[in-house]
Amino acid sequence: MRNPPEPHRTAAAALATTAGIGYAAPMRLEFWKMQGLGNDFVVFDAPPDLAGRPVDARWLRALADRHTGIGFDQALMLEAPRDELTSVYYRIFNADGGEVEQCGNGARCIAALTHARNPALGAEIRMASPGGAVRARVLDDARVSVDMGVPNFDPRALPMEAVAELPRYPLRVDGREILIGAVSMGNPHAVLQVDEISSAPVARLGPLIERHPAFPRRVNAGFMQIHDRGRISLRVFERGVGETLACGTGACAAAAVGRRLGLLDAEVDVDLPGGRAHVSWPDAQSSLWLTGPAIIVYTGSIEI
Repeated sequence: MRNPPEPHRTAAAALATTAGIGYAAPMRLEFWKMQGLGNDFVVFDAPPDLAGRPVDARWLRALADRHTGIGFDQALMLEAPRDELTSVYYRIFNADGGEVEQCGNGARCIAALTHARNPALGAEIRMASPGGAVRARVLDDARVSVDMGVPNFDPRALPMEAVAELPRYPLRVDGREILIGAVSMGNPHAVLQVDEISSAPVARLGPLIERHPAFPRRVNAGFMQIHDRGRISLRVFERGVGETLACGTGACAAAAVGRRLGLLDAEVDVDLPGGRAHVSWPDAQSSLWLTGPAIIVYTGSIEI
């Protein structure tokens, strides 16, 4: 009988081989399964030996497997705050095990969890991640708003190879030229406008845009249909994950690109496969806010 393929190793076995880390005995990791608009997460406090350290991608891939693990789009690891102004520092890992800079729906879930664990903090939560500081407001209806900062259209911020900053960029994909908007929301996004969201070529073009040579660190690919100045539909092929039911930073990126092109107003409803988010961006100098539900689905534990 052949050995099973590497991705199906147990989470415990994979973590035990994390570079430079050894465990004398098994330990139990408590976690929360959370979701925002169907974008799902495993959230856990960093084990002492992992705080601030590299995490073995094999362990994360084993946990992300929806048949043999827990299953998630992203894993969110909570660490102690790094300054007195924030309540938590968090790190984000995609289902392929890669660490990324920011996650809008993940930030909303962490704010909801932080508030639930310590209501005395109040409804205004300050957090930090590799993508920078994040302010959040926990609302009364199971929704959370997060300040995603000012969208950065400088191609160097993504990074993206371009000779100058443009409202749209031509990109050679699948034998033809398409036009994309590009923006950093703390992580990189390319946004393609389409006529009909249901038939958008997400499965075909998404991977090609994600790994296009113009994006040396890869990119999230958004497919946006504009219904009117206050509503869009969106599907996102996420870097290191594939198409997801929702992408918070993708919703922000699409609204920002559409507003910059003069096609959208300051308040935009974003219809995603997993539900509706709301994006508010008053003007180019102001922060963009993302609002939507953040739900604890269940709690659990796994021995590692």
